[in-house]
Amino acid sequence: MDFSTRPSNVRVCQFHHSGTGAGKKILEGAPTACQTGLCYHPGLFGWATGGRLGNLSPEHIAQGLMIYVVLLFSLSVHESAHGWMAWKLGDETAMRLGRVSLNPIVHIDPIGTLLFPLIQIFTSVPLLGWAKPTPYNPANFRRDVSMRTGHVLVAAAGPVSNFLLALLFTGVLVALMRSGLVQSRDSFLLNLAMLGIELNVLLAVFNLIPIPPLDGSKVASFGLRGDLGDKYDRVVGPYGFVILMLLLMSGALGYIVRPIESLILTVLYTLVG
Repeated sequence: MDFSTRPSNVRVCQFHHSGTGAGKKILEGAPTACQTGLCYHPGLFGWATGGRLGNLSPEHIAQGLMIYVVLLFSLSVHESAHGWMAWKLGDETAMRLGRVSLNPIVHIDPIGTLLFPLIQIFTSVPLLGWAKPTPYNPANFRRDVSMRTGHVLVAAAGPVSNFLLALLFTGVLVALMRSGLVQSRDSFLLNLAMLGIELNVLLAVFNLIPIPPLDGSKVASFGLRGDLGDKYDRVVGPYGFVILMLLLMSGALGYIVRPIESLILTVLYTLVG
């Protein structure tokens, strides 16, 4: 039978100032794009701060659409990375189904990936959302790949791909700053690059939290030695979704994610110079 990656994509969308812009004055106080993100099925969406639909200005609408486009691209890379890693390990399930693709259409659920996130981005309504899980069959892994190692690599591939995307967007930002193409803090290219950085860092960090059904839970489950993985599954597995919901709704999740996210963003923005 086919197995899916740890549900692929919780997205948490919040407008905020990261406070981590360093170096170029043009980055100081620049409006950062939405920290969106994240991956799991069923995907849980956090609170959006886009405001009520009737109060949205053309600028808010344009920014919301930019957020959504970058989100779809980042999620497509994330999902494709799961399938690509499984293919490298010998399983062609996702490849045969066309899921190793940057075409967001193959990863979209009409309600969970289209309707709900758009409603959340442009309103203050918290909603649940989901995307198509990326299937893989560990029975097809090469003989030199243990089941435990295969599961860990496939699960970790998604968050790692988002870290790499964050580095790529950082390189784009460096090129923009040094080329002189960015002349103000309101530059579309500046905000696009910063959105790509922050969204992908959030996507990666959030998904590595070892709470089911996030990718980090599978890394923990199959990565822990001896019978610790089984104990982890018995203790955390049945209550993972409830724990995640409580952390999100109480705001406690931010105390876990933000310090790590801020540290990574500080390092990346320091590279800008």
